[in-house]
Amino acid sequence: MDYQYGFTTKIKNNILFKKGLNLKVIKKISEIKKEPKWMFDFRLQAYKNFLKLKNPNWGIDISFIDFNDYIYFASALKNEANDKIPDEIKETFNKLGIDEKEQQILSGINEQFDSQTVFHELIKEIKQKKIIFCGFDEAIQKHGEIVKKYLGKLVNSSDNKYAALNSCVCSGGSFLYVPKNTILDKPLQSYFRINTKSLGQFERTLIIIEEGCQVHYIEGCTAPVYDKNNLHAAVVEVFINQNSKFRYSTIQNWSKNVLNLVTKRAILEKNSFIEWVDGNVGSLINMKYPCSILKGDNSNAKCISIATCNKNMKQDTGAKMIHLGKNTRSQIISKTISSDNGISNFRGLVKITKNAINSFSSIECDTLLLDQTSSSDTIPKEIVENNSSFIKHEAKISNIDKELLFYLNSKGFDEKKAKQLFSLGFIKPFTDLLPLEYAVELNRLLKEII
Repeated sequence: MDYQYGFTTKIKNNILFKKGLNLKVIKKISEIKKEPKWMFDFRLQAYKNFLKLKNPNWGIDISFIDFNDYIYFASALKNEANDKIPDEIKETFNKLGIDEKEQQILSGINEQFDSQTVFHELIKEIKQKKIIFCGFDEAIQKHGEIVKKYLGKLVNSSDNKYAALNSCVCSGGSFLYVPKNTILDKPLQSYFRINTKSLGQFERTLIIIEEGCQVHYIEGCTAPVYDKNNLHAAVVEVFINQNSKFRYSTIQNWSKNVLNLVTKRAILEKNSFIEWVDGNVGSLINMKYPCSILKGDNSNAKCISIATCNKNMKQDTGAKMIHLGKNTRSQIISKTISSDNGISNFRGLVKITKNAINSFSSIECDTLLLDQTSSSDTIPKEIVENNSSFIKHEAKISNIDKELLFYLNSKGFDEKKAKQLFSLGFIKPFTDLLPLEYAVELNRLLKEII
């Protein structure tokens, strides 16, 4: 089945950079956004780090990436703050069904088209609760002191080459600030759409959750199908204060010409909790490992992820849990499905430090291989530095049960339908955590690639 979201929106870019990355490109991005000096200095230091840092020497080989073969800024808008949204962009998000979701189940939405936020809306309740939810560029202008205080504190531009790349050319993204004792029943969402051929999209997401809150944030993404790769290198920083609960859900549905290289990290204070719900059903290459730093005593983190891949796709996904506080708990559940020569790997890190006494972590890695040509590996790294803590790990690789397949065939399901049904049951622990509308959409997406 064809990739449903692979269409291209025919629209003229009012701003379109030439391919290539250099200091002039970074200066021009900052000038377009009329940024304060501290933000340009942040970009400049990141560019220096980018030039020094090398590609990772583990995981998928991405040494073939030519950074001068990408466009680093494209926008159909002349002025993000005041420009009218072109009808072509409105129609794009209508086709994606985003506006419909906004009306039905969301508290607020942030939409990005190529390099800039094009639409933003909050329901009245969110405004009354004094939640700040806007595009990252708008946050720099209107809430600069908060952004300056937190930006780069969790993911420094010296962390890795792609965090440095994002930091020097970041454009668009989301900013969320939730004041003390705020509870939201409906999720907030950001949606990222790449449209321009050979474009790199580098959104920045910064989230601050104050004490005593409960919030759910969702992000989604799609891109057209091109004969040239698009590069997506996002950075996410999440700060969760004590006694707060936060869920971060991702439905990644990039086309097979997108290289997805993302750094996501959260830090948790006392008695706080984060749940990463991480769905990876697209991209040519995907490297993503949400990280939780359990700083506060009794903090708790969970990451449940799925990764699906078929022909020519490589998924290298997992999670990281760093235990610093006492009595901390973490859980990693990884579900991967491979078919038609797809390669899916789990790569994880759990570290329980010396002072993180009485801590515990559980890792479950389940892989489903739908044929004899696909492959999967589990590559964990687990460290315990005290005698009162422990880690539990189990990994399992399964094939389609032949007797079950025969039974489903006898009930009128052909082999393709039977594999789809089996796969949907396999990922049910993941879809159970999503709002109903998103679970239905994810199930539909999986049927397209299996």
